[in-house]
Amino acid sequence: MAERLAIAVCGAGIGGLAAALLLARQGHPVTLFERFEHPQPVGSGFILQPTGMAVLDALGLADAITARGAGIDRLFGRSVPGDAVVLDVSYSALDPGYRGLAVQRSALFDLLHAAVQREAVTIRSGMTVRGAANGTLSFVDYAPTGPFDLIVDALGTRSPLGAGMPGRDLAYGALWATLDWPQDGPFAPHALEQRYYRASRMAGVLPVGTAAAGAPQKAAFFWSLRHDAHAAWRETPLAQWKAEVAALWPETGELLDRITDRDALTYAGYRHRTLPRPHAEGIVHIGDSYHATSPQLGQGANMALLDAWALARAVTMEGRAEIGPTYAQLRQGHVRMFQTLSRLFTPVYQSDSRALPILRDRIVGPLSGIWPAPPLLGALVAGTMGWPLGRLGLEPYRTDAPGTP
Repeated sequence: MAERLAIAVCGAGIGGLAAALLLARQGHPVTLFERFEHPQPVGSGFILQPTGMAVLDALGLADAITARGAGIDRLFGRSVPGDAVVLDVSYSALDPGYRGLAVQRSALFDLLHAAVQREAVTIRSGMTVRGAANGTLSFVDYAPTGPFDLIVDALGTRSPLGAGMPGRDLAYGALWATLDWPQDGPFAPHALEQRYYRASRMAGVLPVGTAAAGAPQKAAFFWSLRHDAHAAWRETPLAQWKAEVAALWPETGELLDRITDRDALTYAGYRHRTLPRPHAEGIVHIGDSYHATSPQLGQGANMALLDAWALARAVTMEGRAEIGPTYAQLRQGHVRMFQTLSRLFTPVYQSDSRALPILRDRIVGPLSGIWPAPPLLGALVAGTMGWPLGRLGLEPYRTDAPGTP
C-alpha cells in the first residue's frame, strides 16, 4: 500500500460495514460513525444475489451467511382475480450455478459487524452526522472530528452529506414483518412468492432463514401500501386489514394469525435518488447515499456491497486525488442502468395505474416465458446485467447445490 489514509465511514449499514471492513484490511486507520447508541440493522429480509455474494465470498463470509440463509431458485407472482402468472423468473434460466440467498438483514449485519470488530476499526456510536467541510465532520451535540483524508458517506437516502439532493419520495411503500416460517405450509421454501391486484395491492412471502445458529426459520411478509394511506391504515381495525390480505391471498391466513399486534408490522417508505456524481473533494457516496430506489428489483444491499468493493479497489489503484473519479468510473454505468430499469419496472408492479397491469398480465407475463426473455430476466434479478463484476475483478458467486438451503 502506497499511502495510509485516515478514513471516516459514516453509517453502519450493510454498505458502511463492508467498506469499513475492506479499507481496514488494507491497513488504513478507519473510524466508523453511527447515530445509534448500539449499532443495529434496519429492515426485514432481502435476497443476496450472485453479485453481492461475490463480495461476501471475497470477504470470507459467504459460507457463514449461506448457513443462515434460504436458497432461492425462483421469483413467482400471480395476479388476482384471474390467477395469471405475471412474474416467473428462474436463476437457472441464466446459469444453473446461480441462485439467490434470502437472509434476514440482522443475520448479515451481525456477521459484518463482528468482522469489523475483529479489525482495527474505531467505532463511535451515538453520533449523528450534521455535515462535512475540508475533511472534518460536524455532529449534533458533539464537537467536530477530523480532518480525514477520505470520508465515506453511507448514511442512506436522507444523508446530510448528499450534495443537496433529497430525491423523490415514491407513492408506494410497504408494511413488513418477520414471522415464524410455516413448516409444511403452502409456501415454496425456495422461492419469493407474490400476489397482485392490479399494481395497487401486493402481498409477498419470502423465506429468510435464521438470524443465528439454532434460531427458528423465518419468513418475511410484505404488504404494499401507499405512503399517504399509512396513517389511515393505523386507524383501521387489524382484523379488517387481515381480511383484505386474505381476500387477495387466502393461503396467508396462517401467517396473518401470527400478527397479533399492529406494532409487529413496520412501514418502509421508498425514495428515488441518484447523485449525478458519487464523489466530491474528500468524500465518496455509497449505497443509498448514492443511489436509492424502490426494492422491486431487489438490488439495494447488493449494490451497496458492490460500491464498497469498488471503493476499496479505487483506493488501491490510484492516488488520493483520483479515488473518487476512479470509483465513479467503476460504478456509474451499472448504477445508471439499474436505476433506469427500476423506474421502468416499479410502476408495473406498484402504482395506481390501471393500464400497466393489464399490459403486464396479458402481454408481458406470457412473453416472459419465451426466449430470450427468461435469461434476460434472470440477469436482471441476479444483478449481472451489464456484467458489473468484470471491472471489479470478481466473478458471480456460484453454488453447485441448487435447491438446498
